[in-house]
Formats: sequence, C-alpha cells, structure tokens
Amino acid sequence: MSISDSMASLWRAATALTQTQSTQTDGVEFWSNPERTGWLMKQGEHIKTWRRRWFILKQGKLFWFKDSTVTRVCKPRGVIPAASCLTVKGAEDVLHKQYAFELSTRNDTMYFIADSEKEKEDWINSIGRSIVQRSRSVTDSEIVDYDSKR
Repeated sequence: MSISDSMASLWRAATALTQTQSTQTDGVEFWSNPERTGWLMKQGEHIKTWRRRWFILKQGKLFWFKDSTVTRVCKPRGVIPAASCLTVKGAEDVLHKQYAFELSTRNDTMYFIADSEKEKEDWINSIGRSIVQRSRSVTDSEIVDYDSKR
C-alpha cells in the first residue's frame, strides 16, 4: 500500500467516524430543553483516567461535553444512544468508589461517578427510563407458542 493509499484510507476512516457521530446527533437539539443535565466523572475508554464532563440526556441520547456552556455549534465529545444500552445500575462495589454507576451496551461497560447519592439515583432513573422507552418491545405477533398445533 502506498503512502497516498494509506492516507486515503485514514481519511475515509476519520470521515466515517465523524459522519457516524453526526448521524447520532441529527435531529436532537441537545442545547435546548434537555431532560437531564449535570456534571459526572467519566472513565476514559482507552486511558482509564477519570475526567469531569458535562452530560446531557435528551431524546434517548446521552451526550457529553468538556464544559457546561453548550450551544447549537458545540460538538459532543461522545454520544450513547439509549437504544443500544442494556442496563444502568450502581457500581460502587465494582469500582470501590462512592456514587459510582455503570452503563452497559452489548459491546462495552462505561463507568461514571456522580457528586452525591441523589445525583447517582437521578441519573440511573433517567437513563433507565430512556432505555425502557427506546427498547423494542415484543409484540403479540412475535411471541411463538410452541404448544399450539398448526
């Protein structure tokens, strides 16, 4: 592979990532009337350090930013769609840190630390409600009755 091919490949990967992230935010005006906002400590994906981030929950998406001044032109540092989440629950016993909770998807588990027990419970409840609202429920037509004779 030549250097130009390699650069083109890197460019395609980078723009695909940007397009994916912008697709996740399309239609969500995260800067106005969010369902919940607040500071949380978030553990990094690759380097496991803790950083304080401003979180916004709106329309089934959890966005985070470097600071709390969020406007139309701000780009989120990350987005987690509630539809991709399986569970949200306390994680103090896992992390051995007060007010810790975890958010699990099929591929990953992310950890957060709130500033108080009330904040932790409020975030767990809000995210949990969002997960339930966005999950695909089983309809009667999808239930298979193996006992019935066809």
